[in-house]
Amino acid sequence: MLAWSPIAASLWRPSSGITATSLRAWTSLVDTGGAHGATAEAIAKALPHINCTVLDLPHAIAGAPAISNVQFVAGDLFEYVPPADVVLLKWVLCLWQDEDAVKVLRRCKEAIISRGAKGKVIIVEVVIDSSMSRDGVLLRETQVLFDVQMMHVDGGERDEKQWREIFLEAGFSDYKITPMLGFRSIIEVYP
Repeated sequence: MLAWSPIAASLWRPSSGITATSLRAWTSLVDTGGAHGATAEAIAKALPHINCTVLDLPHAIAGAPAISNVQFVAGDLFEYVPPADVVLLKWVLCLWQDEDAVKVLRRCKEAIISRGAKGKVIIVEVVIDSSMSRDGVLLRETQVLFDVQMMHVDGGERDEKQWREIFLEAGFSDYKITPMLGFRSIIEVYP
């Protein structure tokens, strides 16, 4: 549970572009693929005015603990994402090929559009860096090694151009990538 707290905390770092004003405007968040709710719990504790929902497959949320201000919904993110101001996808899209990632993002867009103009999708994933500085080379090597690990699933890690193509195909108008958390990035996607 504590291992995910830094990820939850990073959602409201000034460098992520998520401001105190936007945090106050949010009233609901869906953590897709959130399993037993560690990230949702960290967010709910830090921001108790936000109602958190964890959406995952029935077997993934089976036995999830009761958590204050967090509800669990059994479902398939390819079919439906509950309406929310924010949909969080943490280490989800890397599991899927581009076509499936687009389908998931379309469901997420439906969920946030139903809540009005303040909605966004927040993605925590690797964005492969193309910079060739010494630090950039080391970071890229780490990112590519992580991508090799993904060979057992259909997905993989993506660079910014690949992410942009997926976002546009899913019908989003804008995005912002904030590198942080080691080789991970926070990607904010807007309808």
